[in-house]
Amino acid sequence: MSGSTGMQQSAVNPNKALWEKGDFTRLAETMRESGTELIEKIGIKPGSDILDLGCGDGTTAIPAARLGANVLGIDIARNLVDAGNKRIREEGLTNISIREGDATHLKGVADASFDMVVSVFGAMFAPQPFEVAKEMVRVTRPGGRIVMGNWIPGDPTLVARILKISAAYTPPPPEGFVSPMLWGVESNVIERFGQAGIPPENISFERDIYTFMAPFSPVAFVDRFKRYYGPTMNAFEAADKDGKAAELQRELEVLFEQENRSDDLQKTAIPATFLRVTVQC
Repeated sequence: MSGSTGMQQSAVNPNKALWEKGDFTRLAETMRESGTELIEKIGIKPGSDILDLGCGDGTTAIPAARLGANVLGIDIARNLVDAGNKRIREEGLTNISIREGDATHLKGVADASFDMVVSVFGAMFAPQPFEVAKEMVRVTRPGGRIVMGNWIPGDPTLVARILKISAAYTPPPPEGFVSPMLWGVESNVIERFGQAGIPPENISFERDIYTFMAPFSPVAFVDRFKRYYGPTMNAFEAADKDGKAAELQRELEVLFEQENRSDDLQKTAIPATFLRVTVQC
């Protein structure tokens, strides 16, 4: 979903800049149905206190609030925070708010504040993954749970392949960069939460499916990624400088058309596999 989460800083935070680039809400519109389905199956209880970290404009936070939980959403991107609070007002929900914050340092969030911390394609994009794991554990109550949805490196389905294709057209990342996709590797998840004090037997994994649904063609969906999704926008900017933008466009269009499962060629339904992580605190 949107990336990690950000305090306003005087220096430019590259992660914040990435997720404020474009308009991720235009992608999130295709993620609503699966976001709701995921929240409905992870055991949200009415009256429970939920933190949705890297919540974007509320794709999973708002469904959790609809189930009666008290929800705080935190995201690094100011435009997504504003969009999420607009959605909340439009629905008339009073048990949820979304604010700006950083997953590596949850400033102002007290220890043991939440019964569940949820992060679906959110905190995985924050830098300093060990700090992210520690913060998630810190703010979860004893006996509570952390549930993450993380994309899987090398997976043959949509998102991992978009990021792999995009990476081939962009300059190499800076020294010390830790790929967000490593959150999709079980041994890394165990190590990160292990340093936060969670034993391996308290961590479970399940492969799950998230389906992107859009009332337009796969080619139009590629265009939406090109115009509004920060990593893809960066890839097209770099490819354009090398005279390879058309090549990148073709690769993505072939991918999206191959992966589309809709019987209607003017609609898109693309499933993507992810790693669902459950941590018992």
